[in-house]
This record gives sequence, C-alpha cells and structure tokens, in this order.
Amino acid sequence: MAKINLLPWRENLRQQRQQMFLALVAVTAIAAALLVFLANQTMNSLISGQEDRNDYLRAEIRKLEDDIQRIENLERVRDNLVARKDVIERLQSNRSLMVHLFNQLAQTVPEGITLDSVRQASSELTIEGTSESETRVSEYMRLMESAEWLHEPTLRIVEQTPREDRPGQPYRFELKVRIASPDSQEEEI
Repeated sequence: MAKINLLPWRENLRQQRQQMFLALVAVTAIAAALLVFLANQTMNSLISGQEDRNDYLRAEIRKLEDDIQRIENLERVRDNLVARKDVIERLQSNRSLMVHLFNQLAQTVPEGITLDSVRQASSELTIEGTSESETRVSEYMRLMESAEWLHEPTLRIVEQTPREDRPGQPYRFELKVRIASPDSQEEEI
C-alpha cells in the first residue's frame, strides 16, 4: 500500500486558518480602533456643540444682566425724577402759601394784640405775643377760625406778666395754628 502523507495539506490548512485568524484579528482591531475613533469624534463633537451652546447662553445671560443693570439704573433715575417732580409740585402748590399766610396774619390780628414771634414747623405755626386782655386773645382765635388759610387754633399759654416795655399789654400768650390751603381743608372734610 502506498503511503499518503497528508501532513503538508493539514499544515497548509492550519497556516491558512492561522492567517485567516490573524487577518480577522487585524480587521477586528482596525474596526475597534475605527469605532473608538468615531465614538471619540462623536463625543468631542457633542461636547463641543454643548460648549458652544453654553457659551451662547453665557453671552445671552451677560446681555440680560447688563439689561437688568440698565433697567435698575433707569428705575433709580425714574425714582429720582419722580421725587424731584413731587418736590416741585409741592413747592408749586405751596408757592403762594406764605403770601396768603402773612396776609391772613395781618387781617386777623385785632387791636390790642402785638405779635412778638411767629415760627413755622412743617404745617404748624407757633405764635407768641402780648395782649391788652384775655378777651383780645379769644377774639384773635375766633378770627383765626374764620380765616381761610389758618385752621384749628389752639391756645397754649395765657398769663399775666407785666412788662415795662409794654405797659398797656400785661398778658403774654402762645398759640398754635395749622396752615393749610382752603382746597386741602375741603379735601380732608
């Protein structure tokens, strides 16, 4: 019988399989490297896109913060202007108050009364003076009640103190009265 050596055929098959395996490993390694590279590029692209969006949002937030700061500045300016306008309106409404006040004081002082001092604190006048009698002070208060610009007279002091510089006026008095325009008095009622 003839001997057939199948050894080289098997050896060749084994070498082919080994080459196939090595080629398959190389292709798999290349495919894995390519897959890792693509995944890395995709992730970098996603991260870059998110960073771009974050930068855009930060820029918009800065713009909004600047707008908010400008709005706050404008509100402060508006508040200052409103306060100035209110002061001007108050001054304008009270512009003629002193003229009316001095006119009313001159018209309401009866004979026999001398005013020594008139002090104003806010809308309240404190009037000090001397009088011939207590009835003159009462008359003076009645005249103040009927005045348009003087309201609610309140007597604080009436005392008899003889003075050498005013021998005919032995009574010293102090009274308080509220100043207000006739319009504001009607609004309160």
